[in-house]
Amino acid sequence: MSDAQNPTETQEKLPRNLGLWGVWMLVVNGLIGAGIFGLPSGAAALAGEYSVLIYAFCALLILPVILCFAELGSYFRGTGGPVRYGTLAFGPFIGFQGGWLYYLARLISFSANTVLLTDSIAYFLPIAGESTGRLISLALICIGLSVINVLGSVESIRSMTVFTIIKFAVLILLPVGGFIILGAEVIPRFDSPVPPFSDLGSAALLLIYAFVGFEGAVVPAGEAKRPERDMPLGLLLGLGVVAVLYMLIQLVTQVAVPNLADSKTPLLDASAALFGSSGAVILMIGVVASVLANLIGAMFSSTRLTYALSLEKSLPAWFGAVHPKFLTPANSVIFFGISAFLLSAFGSFTVLAAMTVLSRLFLYIMSCAAIPKLRPQFRGQGKFILPGGFAIPALGILACLWLMLQVSERSIWMTAIFIAIGTGLYWLGKRQS
Repeated sequence: MSDAQNPTETQEKLPRNLGLWGVWMLVVNGLIGAGIFGLPSGAAALAGEYSVLIYAFCALLILPVILCFAELGSYFRGTGGPVRYGTLAFGPFIGFQGGWLYYLARLISFSANTVLLTDSIAYFLPIAGESTGRLISLALICIGLSVINVLGSVESIRSMTVFTIIKFAVLILLPVGGFIILGAEVIPRFDSPVPPFSDLGSAALLLIYAFVGFEGAVVPAGEAKRPERDMPLGLLLGLGVVAVLYMLIQLVTQVAVPNLADSKTPLLDASAALFGSSGAVILMIGVVASVLANLIGAMFSSTRLTYALSLEKSLPAWFGAVHPKFLTPANSVIFFGISAFLLSAFGSFTVLAAMTVLSRLFLYIMSCAAIPKLRPQFRGQGKFILPGGFAIPALGILACLWLMLQVSERSIWMTAIFIAIGTGLYWLGKRQS
């Protein structure tokens, strides 16, 4: 099957402005959100000085899944990512459910991070966190990000570039400064007792949250200049850079903050210990930049998902409308922005957070399982084909199943409810079409 034979790809009107740099930024900003600013203390509490090795283990655990997305990403030149993979491999119903759960997970995560960004702004401007001021702050953030996304993919990538540079400058400053100030103390000796296996497993489950979100990069393939090359490269380079950065930050933080396991703001405490009060302010700027870059990337990829579902006739045609001047899926952007504001203003996200991880695992299993079905159709020149037959997809599925076993019963029930809602929406959309 050639890409030209896929009818939905010929319907797309979005310009191809996304290069390797843009794909890589979507990957790293999907991975690095707000989690890394709080995870080091939880990792230290469970695994002690061995926590740095847990980061490496989680990177290896998620690697087969990312490799599967790298191969699948090289197949397609159209928007949709996992929706397209699931639809072609298992039919439109499974493809829609994967897209629906992914969209819901990103919407809830976006809303939660919007609240976090508002709280960070309130650190400098207290009125932004109080009643009416909080609602105004949330509205301005959602409106501002929606405007950036409506104006065009180039504007979105430029804005994301600025915040990504600030974020990486701050995050790199911490380990570099730590190595200079602390010297050889940063290198762990691994002479303490190895924690129980149950604690190491809990640490892995905690830290795997820092390695999800990369899948947003493959959704806007319809705007990529060379998706068959840039999708695999962007995914693998993104994972490598992020894994190394996480490990370096953990090494420095556990030495700079002796009571790291009890810290609620580990990176903030580490910056203050290394650089004084000015270091804490700089890190807070990094938190704001990190969350903003994550939000821009989340809105960019998630709104392309409803656009793709509309082209597949699984959602009303309204979601597939493209702005005549800016050539962006403006209606999808507006819907996402309004929904995110309502959730962030009136919703509580702590209960829903675990559900987003479970829905992502469902998406990962579906995508890994799609390779045996799709590879015979797409194998050809320029495609990224994994070695070892189907061993890597099998490893990816096993890793996801192991992680699913760690999820709470409440999260399973909540995910089942959302699947039921998605089923209703799917059949409603099909009846309308």
